[in-house]
Amino acid sequence: MAEPSHSINATGLADILERVLDKGIVIAGDIKIQIADIDLITIKIRLLIASVDKAMEMGINWWQEDTYLSTKAREKELMQQQETLEARLEKLEAVSRQS
Repeated sequence: MAEPSHSINATGLADILERVLDKGIVIAGDIKIQIADIDLITIKIRLLIASVDKAMEMGINWWQEDTYLSTKAREKELMQQQETLEARLEKLEAVSRQS
């Protein structure tokens, strides 16, 4: 009985994936819904597939500022909240001392 053959072997697939991540690939599409030449909705879809290094080289680094994905961004947000609360507390204490 013959073994099933595959058109793309694992090393070929790994090479393709490495090339895509190294160079990057963009898939774009637009969806527009119209009735009687009146635009009801337009959806623009853009998909970028690239490695983190390639994305950063292109200036894309939104995940570094996303508080759900980056602990540094979350820490920064928490520090800002803490500073705001401390400033509010100081104002309240100053008002209560004046009374």
